[in-house]
Amino acid sequence: MATRKFAIAKQLGGKRVITNKGEEIGRLSDIQFDEHTGVLETFLVEPAEESKTAKNLPRTEDDFVAIPFKAVFAVSDVIVVDETLLK
Repeated sequence: MATRKFAIAKQLGGKRVITNKGEEIGRLSDIQFDEHTGVLETFLVEPAEESKTAKNLPRTEDDFVAIPFKAVFAVSDVIVVDETLLK
């Protein structure tokens, strides 16, 4: 039986978000989820100024980069997102 690891959302705040190619997008600021189902929808990331990827991603009214949860590949010391799923 596979074991599942869970991270407490509070522990994720401020973690670096990078692509699977190693480019830093920014730091996690908040997480959006569906209130009825509890399904994670979007990671809101404070963009790194030098990130080319962040410049091409959708922004919120507060200027956060919106990363769909389906693009999240791994969460550990950093959050890794699959670059091909960001477009």
